[in-house]
Amino acid sequence: MSETAPRRRRTGLVAAVALTALLAIYVWLVALRAVQLIGTGRTVGVVLGAALLVVPLLVLALIAREWLLALDVQRMADELAAAGDLPVDDLPRSPSGRVDRVAARAAFGPYRDQVEADPGRWQGWYHLAFAYDAAGDRSRARAALRTASRLHRGRPAGRDLP
Repeated sequence: MSETAPRRRRTGLVAAVALTALLAIYVWLVALRAVQLIGTGRTVGVVLGAALLVVPLLVLALIAREWLLALDVQRMADELAAAGDLPVDDLPRSPSGRVDRVAARAAFGPYRDQVEADPGRWQGWYHLAFAYDAAGDRSRARAALRTASRLHRGRPAGRDLP
């Protein structure tokens, strides 16, 4: 691992914590306004206030879900690193640093085959997620990471390949 990798990871963590803190302040302000609206006693205020209270709860649930996924992805990466099985980003890149999509698609096949052969193995889903990411398919990469996380925590996969 290069010397800049831990610094980059720390910077990313600081940014994530700072954004979460800002979002928490925003959610707190929205919840405060919601309680004030409910406190008016007027029908419109009560209905709007109640609706606004749902939003902070939803936001908090989504934030918690993302943090739990991030923590589990880090645990999975640590386990793979200890086993010497972390995905290696050795795909050719353009001068601007973008991954060559043709090479990414070609490298994608073995990871998909791995998951199809053993869909209950979280390591395969983890590798597939990074193959999807390299190929530019962020939504499938995220879905594969969620499946890897579920399997890593001992829960069965919810569905087939994303």
